[in-house]
Amino acid sequence: VHPNVSQGCQGGCATCSDYNGCLSCKPRLFFVLERIGMKQIGVCLSSCPSGYYGTRYPDINKCAKCKADCDTCFTRNFCTKCKSGFYLYSGKCLEKCPDGLEANNHTMECTSIVHCEASEWSPWSPCTKKGKTCGFKRGNEVRVREIVQHPSAKGNPCPATSESRKCIVQRKRCQKEGKGKKNREEKRKKSNKDESKEARQESKGRAARRQNREQRENNNKTQPKKRKASNKEQDLALAGTAH
Repeated sequence: VHPNVSQGCQGGCATCSDYNGCLSCKPRLFFVLERIGMKQIGVCLSSCPSGYYGTRYPDINKCAKCKADCDTCFTRNFCTKCKSGFYLYSGKCLEKCPDGLEANNHTMECTSIVHCEASEWSPWSPCTKKGKTCGFKRGNEVRVREIVQHPSAKGNPCPATSESRKCIVQRKRCQKEGKGKKNREEKRKKSNKDESKEARQESKGRAARRQNREQRENNNKTQPKKRKASNKEQDLALAGTAH
């Protein structure tokens, strides 16, 4: 071992020196050179810092720098995040997105252009004029539709969501609200009156049937007495004739 190399190092270093820091790392750690002014110091980390990507070798694991326009990368030729002013597309950082794509300033990526989409038209509404459906001959009817997909920055704009057209209806008089309410009240009273009349008639019918039944029962009770009195009168008449 070189006199300036030590094996009793701090942190994750396997070997180190007072001047250059870590010279090698413990297993599974990544070796990376950090610049401090004009000097580079070796350090051992569990993962590579921003702007670097890790490569593993049998003898050492190293962190290598991404391209200048990459903020983070998977390999040197495949970026996962770009620096400010660049847009990510298929692992590359571009100043301008290709044709058919647009720059998304929120994600800093090149994304597909999204066009507006609208639903089908609704059926036409009833013909109205000043909010009424009666008392006129010419009015307007409308139909509407909803936006189901809003466009992206370069997408086709959304169409109108409502349409109106003239309409003609058969003129009819508007029924006044007070008169209509009065008619409904009169119908209700008449209905109640008819129900009461039917109830009274039914009650009278039950009373008449009960009276007839009682009359028949009374007649059945008095008929035997009349027959006995008639027989007695006949016997007396026969006795007088004999004398």
